[in-house]
Amino acid sequence: MTQPNIVILGDYERALRRFSKWDKLDALAKVTIHHEPLRDEALYEAVKDADGIAIVRDRSPFNEAMIARLPKLKFLMFTGERNGTLDSAALIARNIPIGVTPGGPSKETTAELTWALILGASKRLVEENKLISSGGWRDELSVLPMLAGERLGVMGLGSIGSRVARVGAAFGMKVVTWSPRMTPERAAAENAKSVSLEELLNTSKIVTMHLVAGPGTKGLISADQLALMRPDAILVNTSRSALINMTDLQKALKAGRPGQAAVDVFDVEPLPENDSLRNTPNLLVTPHLGFIAEPIFETFSKGITQTLEAWLENRSIPHPFKSQ
Repeated sequence: MTQPNIVILGDYERALRRFSKWDKLDALAKVTIHHEPLRDEALYEAVKDADGIAIVRDRSPFNEAMIARLPKLKFLMFTGERNGTLDSAALIARNIPIGVTPGGPSKETTAELTWALILGASKRLVEENKLISSGGWRDELSVLPMLAGERLGVMGLGSIGSRVARVGAAFGMKVVTWSPRMTPERAAAENAKSVSLEELLNTSKIVTMHLVAGPGTKGLISADQLALMRPDAILVNTSRSALINMTDLQKALKAGRPGQAAVDVFDVEPLPENDSLRNTPNLLVTPHLGFIAEPIFETFSKGITQTLEAWLENRSIPHPFKSQ
């Protein structure tokens, strides 16, 4: 009897096999893991014979047209609880079950990265490290600002934004917040002050984004909003690239308002080798590290093996997909 063909996509970190036992799954099916980014025809060639597919986050886009080209597909799953590049309706229309995994402590690690970016940009850690490496000691960039007493503008005060706000308060920052549905009461519950978007942008030393990219927030920050920011402000985005018009951001940085930005998310990921964002002055970039942490990949890895084993053995899927 021919074994089912399982294809796993997006294991850029080559981490999945490190964090759970794969012996049983390997015995039940032919398992192929792809570590490189795949799109369009390269993606199709990788999955055209797949009975089951597992995707790390939303790294491999499956639209309706791609799904229609996969007549053998019987099951698809992804890690985490959201996938912005999957046409789940096209799978549901074909009665193809969808599984997910728990997200793990991604909110905690994203909050940690947010502060790493804030401090890295504010204290010019990359530039200071390069100065030391080149034999120098101090220069004109070495007279650094303080965050204590400054205003921290948190856009979105959910699970991640509230964590970021609490750290800011611990540093002695004055926390203000805005989101489309923010109320003074919600803000006060996190010891923050609810203000208008214009006031937040105009007065905050640090502006950090923690919003879901939906119809009301995509492209929220573009040229007009960037022009409101302080010339010494730092704009930080560890949420979704779609919140900011990245072309406008590059122009705004060149014009000096805001003074700096720090970004972990991009319109196209991985970021193309020749993308100008890799070398934009006053822009600190990291390769979407917000959720990249050992406990999260342990959750992902165990979730993939347990879910695929359950499907192959005709048992209930541990974490079925729920439409948003």
